[in-house]
Amino acid sequence: VQLQASGGGLVQAGESLRLSCAASGRTFSNYAAGWFRQAPGKEREFVAGVSRSGGTTQYADSVKGRFTVSRDDAKNAVYLQMNSLNVEDTAVYHCAASTVVGVIRSPVQYRYWGQGTLVTVSS
Repeated sequence: VQLQASGGGLVQAGESLRLSCAASGRTFSNYAAGWFRQAPGKEREFVAGVSRSGGTTQYADSVKGRFTVSRDDAKNAVYLQMNSLNVEDTAVYHCAASTVVGVIRSPVQYRYWGQGTLVTVSS
């Protein structure tokens, strides 16, 4: 499956962004999906994930209550709604897909990755 992330940009603290990840090539409903981010000089970290069915989601503690992950298999897409952004959210955000059942937090269990989209939050 091929993944294409989009929706990044420059926003001010407190504002919102919605990231999209378009999937192609295979039936997207067969994959769990996740969002990861990597800030300069830091390791890639889990942000949010959604199970194949969409019925289960998980979030990093740092984004819980502010970010919402969702999927629309009819559109072969997964989304990350990001509200109340702060400067610590500045990073390159990647979407990923995994055939593992459940919500996957570890990046090593994701086989497919999209290119990143840059989110920059200014104070």
